[in-house]
Amino acid sequence: MSEAMIIGLLSLLGTLAGTFGGILTANKLMAYRLDKLEENMKKMESNTDRIYQLELHNAVQDTRIDDIADEVEKVRKVVEHGN
Repeated sequence: MSEAMIIGLLSLLGTLAGTFGGILTANKLMAYRLDKLEENMKKMESNTDRIYQLELHNAVQDTRIDDIADEVEKVRKVVEHGN
């Protein structure tokens, strides 16, 4: 084999090794980033559930406050008319 063919084959092998190494590295990086994204999504889902519970609790509290305000108004009217 001539020197040119040996150099060509070595160049081909180096190019293939570099290409496959780059592909593997890119895939590992992509998998890592997807894992991090999934972790963040789980945290957001957890926060969404908590926010829903807080909004529900807030709605109940608003209803209770309205009921108490109505009762206070009734008592105020009774006191005003009673005097």
